[in-house]
Amino acid sequence: MAAYIVADIVVRDAAKYDDYKRGVSATVEKFGGRFLVRGGSAKSFEGDWRPERLVIIEFPDMASLESWYRSADYGPLLKLRLAASEGRLIAIEGT
Repeated sequence: MAAYIVADIVVRDAAKYDDYKRGVSATVEKFGGRFLVRGGSAKSFEGDWRPERLVIIEFPDMASLESWYRSADYGPLLKLRLAASEGRLIAIEGT
């Protein structure tokens, strides 16, 4: 079953975050993932959720997603992202 990362990100350091963006795609692809949503404008229709930067990444399954997130490839980029931004991130299975 496919698994998805859903992230709501607030960028605090645009230059560092740009470095993160340049490196992350190759790591996602290495683990069979692909970006479905990567920024862009968002409209809220219900509730008070106002995401600043919404990212959704699809992986073949939860094992691939977790392998990517915990990988040596992504580790340095994760540190960079955490230094450059704040956010909320979940992993969810779905179709």
